[in-house]
Amino acid sequence: MESRTKLATLTKQASKSAIEKKTFLQKIKTALRKDWQLYALIAGPLIYIFIFRYIPIVGNIIAFRRFSPGGSILGDEWVGFHFFRMFINDASFWNAFKNTFIIGVLTLLFTFPMPIILALLLNEIKALRFKKLVQTISYLPHFLSVVVLVGMIMELTAANGPINQWVEWVTGERILFMQEAGWFRTIFVTSRVWQTTGWGTILYLAALTNIDPTLYEAAKVDGANRWYQTVHVTLPGIMPTIITLLILNVGGVMAVGFEQILLMYNPLTFATADVISTYVFRVGMQANNFSYATAIGLFESIIGITFITSANLIARKLTDRSLW
Repeated sequence: MESRTKLATLTKQASKSAIEKKTFLQKIKTALRKDWQLYALIAGPLIYIFIFRYIPIVGNIIAFRRFSPGGSILGDEWVGFHFFRMFINDASFWNAFKNTFIIGVLTLLFTFPMPIILALLLNEIKALRFKKLVQTISYLPHFLSVVVLVGMIMELTAANGPINQWVEWVTGERILFMQEAGWFRTIFVTSRVWQTTGWGTILYLAALTNIDPTLYEAAKVDGANRWYQTVHVTLPGIMPTIITLLILNVGGVMAVGFEQILLMYNPLTFATADVISTYVFRVGMQANNFSYATAIGLFESIIGITFITSANLIARKLTDRSLW
Protein backbone atom coordinates (compact mmCIF):
# COMPACT_ATOMS: atom_id res chain seq x y z
CA MET A 1 0.00 0.00 0.00
CA GLU A 2 2.80 2.40 0.91
CA SER A 3 4.68 1.63 -2.29
CA ARG A 4 1.53 2.34 -4.34
CA THR A 5 1.15 5.71 -2.60
CA LYS A 6 4.79 6.62 -3.36
CA LEU A 7 4.35 5.52 -6.97
CA ALA A 8 1.21 7.64 -7.28
CA THR A 9 2.99 10.63 -5.77
CA LEU A 10 5.94 10.26 -8.16
CA THR A 11 3.58 9.91 -11.09
CA LYS A 12 1.75 13.09 -10.08
CA GLN A 13 5.04 14.97 -9.71
CA ALA A 14 6.26 13.73 -13.09
CA SER A 15 3.02 14.72 -14.81
CA LYS A 16 3.06 18.10 -13.06
CA SER A 17 6.64 18.81 -14.17
CA ALA A 18 5.76 17.71 -17.70
CA ILE A 19 2.77 20.10 -17.74
CA GLU A 20 4.93 22.94 -16.36
CA LYS A 21 7.59 22.25 -18.97
CA LYS A 22 4.98 22.23 -21.72
CA THR A 23 3.49 25.49 -20.41
CA PHE A 24 6.96 27.07 -20.27
CA LEU A 25 7.71 26.06 -23.88
CA GLN A 26 4.35 27.42 -24.98
CA LYS A 27 5.14 30.76 -23.29
CA ILE A 28 8.47 30.90 -25.10
CA LYS A 29 6.82 30.16 -28.45
CA THR A 30 4.18 32.82 -27.81
CA ALA A 31 6.81 35.40 -26.86
CA LEU A 32 8.90 34.57 -29.96
CA ARG A 33 5.83 34.83 -32.19
CA LYS A 34 4.74 38.11 -30.65
CA ASP A 35 8.09 39.96 -30.44
CA TRP A 36 10.17 38.17 -33.07
CA GLN A 37 11.52 41.49 -34.40
CA LEU A 38 13.10 42.32 -31.03
CA TYR A 39 14.60 38.85 -30.68
CA ALA A 40 15.95 39.03 -34.25
CA LEU A 41 17.50 42.41 -33.40
CA ILE A 42 19.32 41.04 -30.35
CA ALA A 43 20.35 37.79 -32.06
CA GLY A 44 23.20 39.46 -33.98
CA PRO A 45 25.07 40.85 -30.94
CA LEU A 46 24.53 37.59 -29.02
CA ILE A 47 25.97 35.53 -31.87
CA TYR A 48 28.89 37.95 -32.17
CA ILE A 49 29.63 37.75 -28.42
CA PHE A 50 29.39 33.96 -28.46
CA ILE A 51 31.72 33.55 -31.47
CA PHE A 52 34.32 36.18 -30.62
CA ARG A 53 34.17 36.24 -26.80
CA TYR A 54 33.18 32.79 -25.53
CA ILE A 55 34.54 30.33 -28.11
CA PRO A 56 38.08 31.84 -27.93
CA ILE A 57 38.13 31.04 -24.18
CA VAL A 58 38.83 27.43 -25.22
CA GLY A 59 42.11 28.65 -26.72
CA ASN A 60 43.45 29.41 -23.24
CA ILE A 61 44.33 25.72 -23.00
CA ILE A 62 47.50 26.39 -25.00
CA ALA A 63 48.82 28.32 -21.98
CA PHE A 64 49.34 24.83 -20.50
CA ARG A 65 50.30 23.06 -23.74
CA ARG A 66 53.16 23.63 -26.19
CA PHE A 67 51.65 25.06 -29.35
CA SER A 68 53.44 24.96 -32.70
CA PRO A 69 52.14 26.73 -35.84
CA GLY A 70 50.75 24.07 -38.16
CA GLY A 71 50.14 21.61 -35.31
CA SER A 72 47.03 20.90 -33.27
CA ILE A 73 44.93 23.98 -32.52
CA LEU A 74 44.83 22.94 -28.84
CA GLY A 75 48.59 22.32 -28.59
CA ASP A 76 50.79 19.29 -29.11
CA GLU A 77 52.26 18.57 -25.66
CA TRP A 78 51.10 19.17 -22.09
CA VAL A 79 53.67 21.30 -20.21
CA GLY A 80 51.65 22.42 -17.18
CA PHE A 81 52.82 25.72 -15.69
CA HIS A 82 56.05 25.87 -17.71
CA PHE A 83 55.14 29.10 -19.54
CA PHE A 84 53.88 30.71 -16.34
CA ARG A 85 57.24 30.04 -14.70
CA MET A 86 58.92 31.53 -17.78
CA PHE A 87 57.28 34.94 -17.53
CA ILE A 88 57.52 35.01 -13.74
CA ASN A 89 61.31 34.76 -14.16
CA ASP A 90 61.36 37.23 -17.08
CA ALA A 91 62.57 40.74 -16.16
CA SER A 92 61.06 42.20 -19.36
CA PHE A 93 57.61 40.96 -18.34
CA TRP A 94 57.83 42.57 -14.90
CA ASN A 95 58.90 45.85 -16.47
CA ALA A 96 55.83 45.66 -18.72
CA PHE A 97 53.67 44.73 -15.71
CA LYS A 98 54.96 47.73 -13.73
CA ASN A 99 54.35 50.09 -16.67
CA THR A 100 50.86 48.68 -17.20
CA PHE A 101 49.92 49.17 -13.57
CA ILE A 102 51.36 52.70 -13.37
CA ILE A 103 49.74 53.86 -16.62
CA GLY A 104 46.45 52.18 -15.69
CA VAL A 105 46.31 53.81 -12.25
CA LEU A 106 47.28 57.24 -13.63
CA THR A 107 44.65 56.93 -16.35
CA LEU A 108 42.02 55.98 -13.76
CA LEU A 109 42.98 58.83 -11.41
CA PHE A 110 42.80 61.50 -14.12
CA THR A 111 40.19 60.24 -16.59
CA PHE A 112 37.55 59.00 -14.14
CA PRO A 113 36.76 62.23 -12.21
CA MET A 114 36.96 64.56 -15.23
CA PRO A 115 33.60 63.52 -16.81
CA ILE A 116 31.92 63.97 -13.41
CA ILE A 117 33.35 67.47 -13.02
CA LEU A 118 32.41 68.42 -16.60
CA ALA A 119 28.87 67.04 -16.17
CA LEU A 120 28.41 69.05 -12.96
CA LEU A 121 29.66 72.21 -14.68
CA LEU A 122 27.40 71.65 -17.70
CA ASN A 123 24.48 71.06 -15.37
CA GLU A 124 24.95 74.58 -13.96
CA ILE A 125 24.83 76.25 -17.40
CA LYS A 126 21.45 77.80 -18.08
CA ALA A 127 22.13 78.99 -21.67
CA LEU A 128 21.07 75.94 -23.71
CA ARG A 129 22.85 76.97 -26.93
CA PHE A 130 26.16 77.45 -25.18
CA LYS A 131 25.64 74.19 -23.26
CA LYS A 132 25.02 72.25 -26.48
CA LEU A 133 28.06 73.87 -28.11
CA VAL A 134 30.32 72.83 -25.22
CA GLN A 135 28.89 69.31 -25.27
CA THR A 136 29.43 68.96 -29.02
CA ILE A 137 33.03 70.21 -28.85
CA SER A 138 33.83 67.94 -25.90
CA TYR A 139 32.31 64.87 -27.62
CA LEU A 140 34.25 65.27 -30.89
CA PRO A 141 37.61 63.78 -29.77
CA HIS A 142 35.87 60.47 -28.95
CA PHE A 143 35.11 59.93 -32.64
CA LEU A 144 38.72 60.29 -33.75
CA SER A 145 40.38 57.02 -34.72
CA VAL A 146 43.48 55.99 -32.79
CA VAL A 147 45.64 56.52 -35.89
CA VAL A 148 44.41 60.10 -36.32
CA LEU A 149 44.83 60.78 -32.60
CA VAL A 150 48.42 59.53 -32.56
CA GLY A 151 49.16 61.49 -35.75
CA MET A 152 47.96 64.66 -34.04
CA ILE A 153 50.08 63.90 -30.97
CA MET A 154 53.14 63.35 -33.17
CA GLU A 155 52.58 66.65 -34.95
CA LEU A 156 51.97 68.63 -31.77
CA THR A 157 55.00 67.22 -29.94
CA ALA A 158 57.40 67.17 -32.91
CA ALA A 159 60.70 69.00 -32.68
CA ASN A 160 59.27 71.78 -34.89
CA GLY A 161 55.72 71.42 -33.57
CA PRO A 162 53.65 74.14 -31.86
CA ILE A 163 54.32 72.85 -28.34
CA ASN A 164 58.09 72.88 -28.87
CA GLN A 165 57.93 76.34 -30.39
CA TRP A 166 56.27 77.60 -27.23
CA VAL A 167 58.76 75.68 -25.03
CA GLU A 168 61.66 77.18 -26.97
CA TRP A 169 60.18 80.66 -26.60
CA VAL A 170 59.94 80.18 -22.80
CA THR A 171 63.10 78.17 -22.05
CA GLY A 172 65.29 78.62 -25.11
CA GLU A 173 65.45 74.84 -25.66
CA ARG A 174 63.35 72.19 -27.38
CA ILE A 175 62.25 68.84 -25.92
CA LEU A 176 62.06 65.66 -27.96
CA PHE A 177 58.89 64.47 -26.23
CA MET A 178 58.39 61.25 -28.18
CA GLN A 179 62.01 60.17 -27.79
CA GLU A 180 62.24 60.68 -24.02
CA ALA A 181 60.87 57.89 -21.84
CA GLY A 182 60.05 60.28 -19.01
CA TRP A 183 57.43 62.12 -21.08
CA PHE A 184 55.54 59.11 -22.44
CA ARG A 185 53.13 58.57 -19.53
CA THR A 186 52.28 62.28 -19.32
CA ILE A 187 51.50 62.46 -23.03
CA PHE A 188 49.47 59.23 -22.99
CA VAL A 189 47.35 60.12 -19.95
CA THR A 190 46.77 63.68 -21.19
CA SER A 191 45.57 62.42 -24.56
CA ARG A 192 43.23 59.93 -22.86
CA VAL A 193 41.72 62.68 -20.71
CA TRP A 194 41.18 64.86 -23.78
CA GLN A 195 39.61 62.06 -25.81
CA THR A 196 37.34 60.47 -23.19
CA THR A 197 36.14 63.29 -20.93
CA GLY A 198 33.36 64.64 -23.16
CA TRP A 199 31.96 61.24 -24.07
CA GLY A 200 32.04 60.11 -20.45
CA THR A 201 29.72 62.95 -19.41
CA ILE A 202 26.76 61.42 -21.27
CA LEU A 203 25.91 58.90 -18.56
CA TYR A 204 26.31 61.44 -15.77
CA LEU A 205 24.13 64.02 -17.54
CA ALA A 206 21.49 61.33 -17.99
CA ALA A 207 21.73 60.48 -14.29
CA LEU A 208 21.39 64.16 -13.37
CA THR A 209 18.05 64.37 -15.17
CA ASN A 210 16.65 61.70 -12.83
CA ILE A 211 17.20 63.79 -9.69
CA ASP A 212 13.92 65.08 -8.24
CA PRO A 213 13.79 68.92 -8.67
CA THR A 214 11.88 69.22 -5.41
CA LEU A 215 15.06 68.22 -3.57
CA TYR A 216 16.77 71.37 -4.87
CA GLU A 217 13.77 73.45 -3.88
CA ALA A 218 13.84 72.00 -0.37
CA ALA A 219 17.57 72.69 -0.17
CA LYS A 220 17.00 76.32 -1.21
CA VAL A 221 14.34 76.70 1.47
CA ASP A 222 16.88 75.44 4.01
CA GLY A 223 19.32 78.13 2.83
CA ALA A 224 21.72 75.89 0.87
CA ASN A 225 23.75 77.65 -1.83
CA ARG A 226 24.75 76.00 -5.15
CA TRP A 227 27.83 74.39 -3.62
CA TYR A 228 25.90 72.74 -0.80
CA GLN A 229 23.19 71.68 -3.25
CA THR A 230 25.83 69.99 -5.37
CA VAL A 231 27.43 68.23 -2.40
CA HIS A 232 24.23 67.15 -0.64
CA VAL A 233 21.77 66.69 -3.52
CA THR A 234 23.52 66.31 -6.88
CA LEU A 235 26.40 64.02 -5.93
CA PRO A 236 24.24 61.62 -3.84
CA GLY A 237 21.78 61.53 -6.76
CA ILE A 238 24.39 60.30 -9.24
CA MET A 239 26.36 58.20 -6.73
CA PRO A 240 24.99 54.83 -8.00
CA THR A 241 26.22 55.69 -11.52
CA ILE A 242 29.60 56.83 -10.16
CA ILE A 243 30.10 53.62 -8.16
CA THR A 244 29.08 51.36 -11.06
CA LEU A 245 31.45 53.06 -13.50
CA LEU A 246 34.23 53.17 -10.91
CA ILE A 247 34.02 49.40 -10.38
CA LEU A 248 34.13 48.80 -14.14
CA ASN A 249 37.07 51.18 -14.56
CA VAL A 250 39.02 49.54 -11.74
CA GLY A 251 38.53 46.21 -13.49
CA GLY A 252 40.10 47.70 -16.61
CA VAL A 253 43.20 49.15 -14.93
CA MET A 254 45.41 46.51 -16.57
CA ALA A 255 43.72 46.89 -19.96
CA VAL A 256 45.39 50.11 -21.10
CA GLY A 257 45.05 51.30 -24.71
CA PHE A 258 47.01 48.74 -26.74
CA GLU A 259 46.58 50.36 -30.16
CA GLN A 260 47.55 53.84 -29.03
CA ILE A 261 50.62 52.67 -27.14
CA LEU A 262 51.68 50.44 -30.03
CA LEU A 263 51.57 53.42 -32.38
CA MET A 264 53.21 55.85 -29.94
CA TYR A 265 56.08 53.92 -28.39
CA ASN A 266 59.53 53.17 -29.79
CA PRO A 267 62.70 51.46 -28.48
CA LEU A 268 63.77 54.71 -26.81
CA THR A 269 60.64 54.78 -24.63
CA PHE A 270 60.35 51.04 -23.84
CA ALA A 271 61.43 51.67 -20.24
CA THR A 272 58.16 53.47 -19.44
CA ALA A 273 55.93 52.67 -22.44
CA ASP A 274 56.10 48.90 -22.87
CA VAL A 275 52.94 47.37 -21.34
CA ILE A 276 51.64 43.81 -21.07
CA SER A 277 49.51 44.02 -24.22
CA THR A 278 52.41 45.27 -26.39
CA TYR A 279 54.75 42.74 -24.80
CA VAL A 280 52.26 39.95 -25.57
CA PHE A 281 52.00 41.22 -29.14
CA ARG A 282 55.76 41.04 -29.61
CA VAL A 283 56.32 37.59 -28.08
CA GLY A 284 53.13 36.17 -29.59
CA MET A 285 52.63 37.63 -33.05
CA GLN A 286 56.19 38.62 -33.89
CA ALA A 287 58.15 35.84 -32.14
CA ASN A 288 55.44 33.16 -32.77
CA ASN A 289 55.55 32.06 -29.12
CA PHE A 290 51.77 31.72 -28.81
CA SER A 291 51.70 29.55 -25.69
CA TYR A 292 53.89 31.99 -23.78
CA ALA A 293 51.74 34.95 -24.90
CA THR A 294 48.55 33.11 -23.93
CA ALA A 295 49.90 32.39 -20.46
CA ILE A 296 50.65 36.09 -19.96
CA GLY A 297 47.23 37.10 -21.27
CA LEU A 298 45.53 34.60 -18.94
CA PHE A 299 47.48 36.00 -16.00
CA GLU A 300 46.43 39.55 -16.96
CA SER A 301 42.78 38.46 -17.10
CA ILE A 302 43.02 36.93 -13.63
CA ILE A 303 44.45 40.21 -12.30
CA GLY A 304 41.57 42.13 -13.91
CA ILE A 305 38.95 39.80 -12.39
CA THR A 306 40.64 40.18 -9.00
CA PHE A 307 40.54 43.98 -9.26
CA ILE A 308 36.88 44.21 -10.28
CA THR A 309 35.81 41.68 -7.62
CA SER A 310 37.75 43.53 -4.92
CA ALA A 311 36.34 46.91 -6.03
CA ASN A 312 32.82 45.49 -5.98
CA LEU A 313 33.33 44.06 -2.48
CA ILE A 314 34.77 47.32 -1.13
CA ALA A 315 31.93 49.35 -2.69
CA ARG A 316 29.34 47.04 -1.12
CA LYS A 317 30.97 47.35 2.31
CA LEU A 318 31.36 51.14 2.21
CA THR A 319 28.24 52.28 0.33
CA ASP A 320 25.85 49.31 0.20
CA ARG A 321 25.93 49.62 -3.60
CA SER A 322 27.62 47.18 -5.97
CA LEU A 323 27.33 45.47 -9.35
CA TRP A 324 26.32 42.16 -7.78
